Amino acid sequence: MTEGPLLAHTREELSGLLADARISGRQVGLVPTMGALHEGHASLLRVARERVTDGPVVVSIFVNPLQFGPHEDLDRYPRTFEADLEICAREGADVVFAPAVEEVYPGWPAQPQVTIEPGPLASVLEGRTRPGHFRGVLIVVAKLFGLVRPDLAVFGEKDYQQLVLVRRMVDDLCLGVEVVGGETQREPDGLALSSRNRYLDEEQRREAVVLSGALRAAQQDAVRGADAAIGAARAALRTSHGVDLDYLVVRAPDLGDLPSDPPPGTEARVLVAAKLGSTRLIDNMPLTLGRRP
Repeated sequence: MTEGPLLAHTREELSGLLADARISGRQVGLVPTMGALHEGHASLLRVARERVTDGPVVVSIFVNPLQFGPHEDLDRYPRTFEADLEICAREGADVVFAPAVEEVYPGWPAQPQVTIEPGPLASVLEGRTRPGHFRGVLIVVAKLFGLVRPDLAVFGEKDYQQLVLVRRMVDDLCLGVEVVGGETQREPDGLALSSRNRYLDEEQRREAVVLSGALRAAQQDAVRGADAAIGAARAALRTSHGVDLDYLVVRAPDLGDLPSDPPPGTEARVLVAAKLGSTRLIDNMPLTLGRRP
């Protein structure tokens, strides 16, 4: 039987569990999650475990209220703590930090007085649809970095805008954490793994695969440029009547605008967000413009 990770619910418990690693100068890794772990999270744990060979890997499990809007799914967000611990044990996590809201935000429900301004990137794409979302994300990530003091943190590429913003925060604020992106994990039919997939009914689940199909179509037509890639993706999406498209864009890897006439070989990213019923899904894939995949 696999020995489980050590469990910390408070800041003091977390500090005690990491004290030896800090004193001895060993590397500390962090995989921040909101729980409801699946194979996508497991893959991030494997990345952390491969990169952190001489010290502990910490998994945080915390459903962060500050990144949910007033009409979003905070209350119904899945919570599967015992199953999460089994995945953490299987993938070699050393410490699970599962704090209460009041432990992360003392004085809750009072809001933190000092926050992080995520900048203009937080107002587009996901930020346009979910105002305030990325401010909440960066506040909790900064807190976790302060509490865990990791050398390395792993975030999934499925939440690509989040990954870009965390890297920007680390660079701009000189936080000294290496931020590693973990490749998006998919179902056999291509649907990106997500904790929210469990909200889909059978018909919506069948329809959802059109999102990854559209992104693959964009990859295929990227040889003819960004406009052709978007056109191919839109054509693929039109085959489904159950998808309510929010956005479909091609951007530079840092989510800035592409040059007006990018040379062949220019790296880019195609990103999509859509609703199926009341469930909002996002996905993205890399592109190379002017070259066949």
